[in-house]
Amino acid sequence: MKLDKIAIVIILFVLIFPTTIAATDNTPAMDRDDGKKQHTQVPDLEGLHEADAEAGGGAHVNLGEELPLYSCIPFACMLLSIAFLPLVAGTFWHHHFGKIAAFWAASLAIPFVVAYKGLAVYEILHIILADYVPFIILLWALFTVSGGILLKGTLRGTPLVNTIIILIGTILASWMGTTGAAMLLIRPFLRANDHRKNKTFMVVFFIFLVANIGGSLTPLGDPPLFLGFLHGVTFFWTLKILPHMLVASGLLLGIYFCLDTYHYKREGVTAPDDGEKKPLRLVGIYNFIFLGGIVAAVLMSGIVDLGEVSTFGVHRAVQDWLRDGLLVVFGIGSLLATPRSLREENQFSWFPIVEVAYLFIGIFITMIPCLLLLKAGPKGEFAFLIYQVKEPVHYFWVTGMLSAFLDNAPTYLTFFNTALGSFYSGMPEASSVPLLMTENAVYLKAISTGAVFFGACSYIGNAPNFMVRSIASEAGTAMPSFFGYILKYSLIFLIPTFVVVTLIFF
Repeated sequence: MKLDKIAIVIILFVLIFPTTIAATDNTPAMDRDDGKKQHTQVPDLEGLHEADAEAGGGAHVNLGEELPLYSCIPFACMLLSIAFLPLVAGTFWHHHFGKIAAFWAASLAIPFVVAYKGLAVYEILHIILADYVPFIILLWALFTVSGGILLKGTLRGTPLVNTIIILIGTILASWMGTTGAAMLLIRPFLRANDHRKNKTFMVVFFIFLVANIGGSLTPLGDPPLFLGFLHGVTFFWTLKILPHMLVASGLLLGIYFCLDTYHYKREGVTAPDDGEKKPLRLVGIYNFIFLGGIVAAVLMSGIVDLGEVSTFGVHRAVQDWLRDGLLVVFGIGSLLATPRSLREENQFSWFPIVEVAYLFIGIFITMIPCLLLLKAGPKGEFAFLIYQVKEPVHYFWVTGMLSAFLDNAPTYLTFFNTALGSFYSGMPEASSVPLLMTENAVYLKAISTGAVFFGACSYIGNAPNFMVRSIASEAGTAMPSFFGYILKYSLIFLIPTFVVVTLIFF
């Protein structure tokens, strides 16, 4: 598939334009390191604030405190485009979704840069280099490696078989990530149900459980928990969420089994029988080596400390770049090791990852004001929301509802820090986090479960949601629209489940 030219222009704009900004007084010049080598320093946000304030004759600038609420309009328009254009202009959307994403990205980026200059450029670069690039590299690696693993044999999608597949995926998600588990199992799940008429609800519940709730037990499962791990939450502390996860997944699996049984009997469709029942076997199992390497690389990036490096003025840890490089190596290794015929038999194509890459560059860029306002806490336009967060139930629902539409990782971190500030103001993180895990564990449980569970509420709530939707659509399954997913499934099945979790635990 040819790359969208406008999307490339926008990406190049936000990558190259800062080199001209770097020549101005907004960013520090080259600095000496022991008199031997030069390196570009990360822009000091305080320095940038002061430089821009002096240029404008104003006071100290903090973007999260300065941005108006209407700066979130491009993000809302991006979501509305994803929601409505496939319904009202499906052909146009299919051929031009990259241009549409680029348009909304530009509608935010251009006035943002004009108004805030170097500060805005830094924020755009930061979200691309620190968030979007590792996000898309991880998705691409998992998508590529899992596409080389083929389940052969006779597997018929009965209600019991389908429930077992989703259960296995839910268990795997905490140990290989929601994205890894979802990418590994979605194709076998779809093939097992080729003969079924109504498959939409099956994929939706797959997203609920495998792509989201199943990843709540370890930092490997979902990005918010990994972020907590980086900030001092011990690796196995998240196993304390097991009761919450069992209640939510148990309710949803039970509902799924009842729905599947109802539709299976109503359809009256029997699985095709060629007279020979072939045993199940995995082909391309060497790809599990690459899959294990991906998991190990992600874990490594959270454990080792190799220092930092500045790229276009944005500081990133060396181990993060190393992780991204290893993921690319593992993905290429899978491509080289796996015969093309195996991928073709697995119905593998690049369209789903291309669609996600185009749409999410628009989502990430237009989302910048929303995240800055959220990070500003009580000093930003979201203050009315932050001030209401006091009890565990508030942390669960507010963290959750924001995670359903914004990036759940920074949302988690925002309320994680809110809790630390509420209980241990002025105390160093190294001392306060252990206390939060023990004395006020219910608050951390509320934040963690909210960020992970509510990611299932929309297609953009968690990384694999949209990918699963795209793979299912390409395989011929009629998937609901953006709002159709929320109205027909999230509100009907997820929200009542979360109410039960609230009544029991918060």
